[in-house]
Amino acid sequence: MVRIGISVEGTTEERFIKIVLAPYLLQKGIDVTPVSINGNVSVDRVRHELENLAYSFNYVTTFYDFYGFKRKVEGETKTTLESRIKESIKEGLRGKLIPYIQMYEFEGLLFSSPEAIALVLQNESLNAWATKILKDFNNNPEKVNDSPETAPSKRLEKFTNYKKTTHGPNIAEQIGLAKMRDMCSGFNDWLTELEGLVS
Repeated sequence: MVRIGISVEGTTEERFIKIVLAPYLLQKGIDVTPVSINGNVSVDRVRHELENLAYSFNYVTTFYDFYGFKRKVEGETKTTLESRIKESIKEGLRGKLIPYIQMYEFEGLLFSSPEAIALVLQNESLNAWATKILKDFNNNPEKVNDSPETAPSKRLEKFTNYKKTTHGPNIAEQIGLAKMRDMCSGFNDWLTELEGLVS
């Protein structure tokens, strides 16, 4: 059994991993444990957290939102940010770390299924609403983001009764991992890398 610690941003991501990811990965011989840092994510902030986790698990990974990451440098990308996270920890521990940044935030994954959003939030009109948003971003949930005011979570909070910590993981569970992986290539690449850790 491979043990992986997942450093997450907050309660929503923690519940998502426990409800959706953990049961799936356990079947593949991977035991994942989410550990929340309760927001305010930055390279400086997570360095010590990741080093501490590296001593307690076979591997450590992250599940942070690009949108909410603090103190990004000018021109920062998902790739450069993941590299900065890895380079921030002690060299001897870097082989145990798989940094992952979700574009643009966890709620982007939920747009993989407008039907699931409508079903869990009990409002059929949200199906058409979310479908239009998805089409505006070339049917790529990981690209849903125009500005801080129109990030996926802001859209949901403004136009629906969405409650982040409750509805988010519930919608993800309704969608299922297969659909999210099919729609979200970045998320799929991360899970594929974790699955590959089983020898």
